[in-house]
Amino acid sequence: MWASCSAPGAAGLTNILLDALFVAGFRWGLVGAAAATALSQCVGGVLPLVYFSRPNSSLLRLTRTEFDGKALARTCANGSSELMSNISMSVVSMLYNFQLLRYAGEDGVAAYGVLMYVSMIFQAIFIGYSVGAAPIVSYHHGAQNYEELRGLLRKSFVLISIFALAMFAEAELLARPLAMIYVGYDQDLLDMTLRAFFIYSFSFLFSGFCIFGSSFFTALNDGPVSAAISFLRTLVFQVIAVLLFPLVWKLDGIWLSIVGAEVMAITVTMLFLAVKRNRYHY
Repeated sequence: MWASCSAPGAAGLTNILLDALFVAGFRWGLVGAAAATALSQCVGGVLPLVYFSRPNSSLLRLTRTEFDGKALARTCANGSSELMSNISMSVVSMLYNFQLLRYAGEDGVAAYGVLMYVSMIFQAIFIGYSVGAAPIVSYHHGAQNYEELRGLLRKSFVLISIFALAMFAEAELLARPLAMIYVGYDQDLLDMTLRAFFIYSFSFLFSGFCIFGSSFFTALNDGPVSAAISFLRTLVFQVIAVLLFPLVWKLDGIWLSIVGAEVMAITVTMLFLAVKRNRYHY
């Protein structure tokens, strides 16, 4: 437990301190930022090895490993949704940047960057809850505690609904102060970013249910369904929306495309939950 908690914290703190030293202190620029990230990852990787190589109170031990192809294949299949999410994020980001350069120029790309920074903070709440709830879902599914599984699903939807409404309200209220931090130096860019915030924040009303739905099926060891939700949400629906919506609504269509993609994704998620209900007894 000590290693799992301290290693990421030590890696993050090392990255922050070395960024300040290499970039601000030594003026190494991007090379310094890259070096800081690489060294911080080394710290995060070495600390657990030091902990588990010494006598400790943990039940986990470093031992000789054996190749288990079936277990590895099942793990890769079950984690395919996370793979698709990361691949899709990169592809979609390039497409968004291409469309923004076409409709708004460099200012559009800058505004999109601000949205992504803020969105990562907001979405982390949904991701954190989904990842934290996944082991509980897996436990009750394996133990066949179906009543507990149903209760957990209902309570999760209630909590996500509360989070979604709260984040939507906060995004609307905090749009100006958050935008001022990044683009307060340019009034036109600030106005564009505020407009983007106003439209983009509606996506928070839907995204949490899709994120939880994908994680929920991963916890049930249903990798194909989880991957389908992630693939459709993060790639297919967003590509369709960002290509078609600007033809009707121009620049607003780009900001609206993520909202449209989330609406389509939550529809698919609810359909999967309905279809798989009898199989998993939730």
